[in-house]
Amino acid sequence: MEETAAEYMALVEKLTGHAQDLSSLGAGIIAALALGVASDSRAFARVLGIEHALVLREVNLLGADGGYLQITQRDPRTQRTRYELSPVGQQLVERI
Repeated sequence: MEETAAEYMALVEKLTGHAQDLSSLGAGIIAALALGVASDSRAFARVLGIEHALVLREVNLLGADGGYLQITQRDPRTQRTRYELSPVGQQLVERI
């Protein structure tokens, strides 16, 4: 688990260094997705102890207009949002 946390933090740092338009939270969401830690907003919020509303806002920003994520499903009752890397997001991760 410690190794995964270190790998996650290293990837977050690299992502923010390569894409200045990414917030730390946005880089964290992309890193968690790339490492298979979390692929939906509720899981990410739970694993990292962050308010779900903050994660939802960032996921929506990352998924807007050719962003780094593609939103694949939304649950209207719980607001859980599932996502995957967009081609732009995939290219970013591959560059690192």
